[in-house]
Amino acid sequence: MELKALPQNGANGTSNGNANSLTNNNNNSKDINEKEAQSAENERTNWSNGLEFLMSCISVSVGLGNVWRFPFTAYENGGGAFLIPYIIVLFLIGKPMYYLEMIIGQFTSQGTVKIWSICPAFLGVGYGQAFATICIITYYSSLLALTLYYLFVSFQAELPWSYCRPEWINCVNSRNEDAAKSLLSNATTLLSPYASANNTKLQSSSELYFLNVVIKEKLDISDGIGYPDWKLTIALFVSWVVIFLVIMRGVKSSGKAAYFLALFPYVVLFALLGRAVTLEGAVDGILFFLKPQWGELLNPTVWKEAVVQCFFSLAVGCGPIIMFASYNRFSHSIYRDAMIVTTLDTLTSLLGGITIFAILGNLAHNLQIDNIREVVRSGTGLAFISYPDAISKFQAVPQLFSVLFFFMLFVLGIGSIVALQSTIVTIICDQFRSWKYWKVALVTSICGFLMGLVYVTPGGQWILTLVDFYGGTYVVFILAIFELAGIVWIYGLQNFCDDIEFMCNKRVSMYWRLCWAFFTPVMMIVIFIYSMVTIQPIRYSDIYFPLAGDVAGWLLFAVGAAQFPLWGWWYMSTHRSGSFAKSFMSAMRPSDKWGPANPLTKRDWLLFKDELLAKRATQAKSHKLSFFWQKLCNLCGSSSN
Repeated sequence: MELKALPQNGANGTSNGNANSLTNNNNNSKDINEKEAQSAENERTNWSNGLEFLMSCISVSVGLGNVWRFPFTAYENGGGAFLIPYIIVLFLIGKPMYYLEMIIGQFTSQGTVKIWSICPAFLGVGYGQAFATICIITYYSSLLALTLYYLFVSFQAELPWSYCRPEWINCVNSRNEDAAKSLLSNATTLLSPYASANNTKLQSSSELYFLNVVIKEKLDISDGIGYPDWKLTIALFVSWVVIFLVIMRGVKSSGKAAYFLALFPYVVLFALLGRAVTLEGAVDGILFFLKPQWGELLNPTVWKEAVVQCFFSLAVGCGPIIMFASYNRFSHSIYRDAMIVTTLDTLTSLLGGITIFAILGNLAHNLQIDNIREVVRSGTGLAFISYPDAISKFQAVPQLFSVLFFFMLFVLGIGSIVALQSTIVTIICDQFRSWKYWKVALVTSICGFLMGLVYVTPGGQWILTLVDFYGGTYVVFILAIFELAGIVWIYGLQNFCDDIEFMCNKRVSMYWRLCWAFFTPVMMIVIFIYSMVTIQPIRYSDIYFPLAGDVAGWLLFAVGAAQFPLWGWWYMSTHRSGSFAKSFMSAMRPSDKWGPANPLTKRDWLLFKDELLAKRATQAKSHKLSFFWQKLCNLCGSSSN
């Protein structure tokens, strides 16, 4: 459904007389509009320069999703077979969604809720995405606490995860064999015959340290999740202090920090890659990662996971891209930035994947396991088991490299969570303009810390798995479908492309039009329906959640998804225009608030849209198949429009 008429603002459906009247009115009140424009610009802070925006987008999109989530997602879905659907999904879903969110944010200079003046009935999409973002923030901050914990203990004379404790049965030291010869000889004597006779799986000391010392893993939460660990609580608090300090002044402070947040991690990541590929058995791990298993391409689950990973890594469907773009100047060239970030994100994911699979290959070699799939279970702990294991094998000052590595992880996480947290703060400040930004940032940071305490308990990893699955993944997924439908199908593909042409002064290519109109939404709908039909009760460490956990998860999903119809109903109830049908149709049309924030720019945009409407009306009369011809031209981006 493509609505050609904008109510009351004359953007698409006004007559020529109304357009002339609008022009005269704007000319007569030019001085007033200039003052309004200046006021609007003063209210909305801009990036100091375009590079700050690019660095900020890199810092949020290139994060823990690349070095933590991508490797274990590929690990769970056949290694190299996952790369093919991931790259296809990137071009058909990831890039189109990323570019769309950049455009909509810059065009309106508004956050994820205010942009829905484009289609007020879809207001709940913005609030639902805010809910999902809050869910992600709460558990994401707990990952920062883990990285800080490892960072602090890395200053010890001996890395604490590099050696086995006496009470750890079937343990293999993670540190270099030459540096721990005496301990390994005892372990070999005890473990090798026992493991062969009883088919007992060996575990590295890095894995046992994470499970038994750091998170104090609880395998049964039927009696509760336990109390927060005091060490992780302190680490969580420090994380939130850093987050607040970065976002307290908005883009003025986060923009300056973005240079470091975006670039520093690559220095350490390349150094780690150089070490990982030299480990014994690393080649086997890399080959497992890169060798496609063609049969997996027919597995719909692999495609679903590729979409989920793409969303998580690029941070689309959550709001930070829209929020960052809203601080751009209206004429900023975002096409270049969108291509740079999405391409760099993919390359970083491949870099992280090769690095960690090289380490997994080495782990399999040390544990005498032929199948790399059996080396270590996937999940949150992968980055805190496999990476530390590799670091412990460094012969020259492993403590120094451990500090650099976990500091890199912390920087990656800060870059992502700063954007997510800024999204929530921006939504609140856009709604209550009299509230001070730093005060809102402080209150939301305190709330984030309090909510994050649940994840630093012995059963915290259970809650993380639950919230990520129900509150993050599926809520973001379904609302992203509505986001795309509201902009492209309801507001209209051609209307949207006209807005892009006005802002960027360039026509939209057929690739973007076909993706937005057909490939992206259809693929997302099909994959989402498949996911719902084949959904299975979630498990943590191969253990099913108790019934209460599943019920809580579905309630979490219901709360997030219900934002869409509830806010749509609220808008129609508070903006009634006659019958329900009329109110519904009115809510489907852009409100008079839709358009560029600057009044002068908005005036020029309205005139631009009127000129296009008149031109198309003239061309339609000259073609026998006017309706179908125009639709075809719109889809292809033909200049005959």
